[in-house]
Amino acid sequence: MLFGNRLPLTTVAAWCRSMSTLLHSGVSILKTLDLAGKRAGDPQLAPVTGRLVDQVRAGNGLSEALIAEGNTFPTLLIDMVSVGEQTGNLPEVLTSLAGHFDHQAQMRRTFLSAIAWPIMQALAAILIVAILLVVLGFVAQVTGSEALDVSGVGLTGMTGAIVWLTGWVMLVVGGFIGWQMIDRLGQRGVFDQFLLTVPVVGGCLRSFALSRFSWAFSLTQNSGMAIGPSLDASLKATGNGAFAAVAPQVKAAVMAGEELSDALQTSGHFPADYLEMVRVGETSGTVPEVLERMAPQLDDDARRSLSRLTTAFSTVIWAAVALMIIVLIFRVFSIYVGLINGALKDI
Repeated sequence: MLFGNRLPLTTVAAWCRSMSTLLHSGVSILKTLDLAGKRAGDPQLAPVTGRLVDQVRAGNGLSEALIAEGNTFPTLLIDMVSVGEQTGNLPEVLTSLAGHFDHQAQMRRTFLSAIAWPIMQALAAILIVAILLVVLGFVAQVTGSEALDVSGVGLTGMTGAIVWLTGWVMLVVGGFIGWQMIDRLGQRGVFDQFLLTVPVVGGCLRSFALSRFSWAFSLTQNSGMAIGPSLDASLKATGNGAFAAVAPQVKAAVMAGEELSDALQTSGHFPADYLEMVRVGETSGTVPEVLERMAPQLDDDARRSLSRLTTAFSTVIWAAVALMIIVLIFRVFSIYVGLINGALKDI
């Protein structure tokens, strides 16, 4: 049976850490699952824990029990648990996973906090226009004159404000539905590939993807996962459809005997300086260690890229608001000039 409510990354990290601590202490897997589910502090985990305990009690492995939960747990977690079970290093693997998901959660919080202010600015600009339409409509009613069409498209008064706000709501809802359709139709890679070509936006997304790939590849390789599954899991862990789409190509090239750096270069998603560091790691046989050392620097690059993106977004929003005000001023001015000219002609 498949269950699709994905757990928050913070919950997954807490669960992994509790599981690791308890297993290190010699607690049985069934008792560990029960206690870890309670310690995570997320009510969503209670029914999941019950099903996991039932699966393991029935003789299934932990990775098999996690697979039965569908999208509840990240794919990387399931793959890593499977490796941990096979190598006997499950507690150590879970410790590494806890750190990985803590890092992912921190990066997500950084992203959301960075885009919060530009989004608030955009909402404020939309509301200002709506309020302006209502106020000018009210003034027209009080003075008995015709409402000024400052929008230039016939939106005036309360009705115009409602149409304006409804249009934006429909745009957001339509965008969300479109995103879901792209994801369900398997076109996420094409869409993300397009975003990677957009100035500023592409650089930010690439920086985040490189950071996540480095963390995931180092984690999977240090746990003993084979190179093929490791590449597949790491490219998918980027959260970027364009990177995930080249996983079969990169995996096939490496399995055919190509160097990792050459396979990554063929994908077209990895910059030259990153590939050069991978080649250094290949020469010394320490690619996972090199990427692990690079990961914090890549995190900083991702944060700087995000800062540039939000700055650009804020600039665009304020430029749009300024343009709107300028258009409004000229619109009102032209209307009154027209009224004055009309009055002079009647004299």
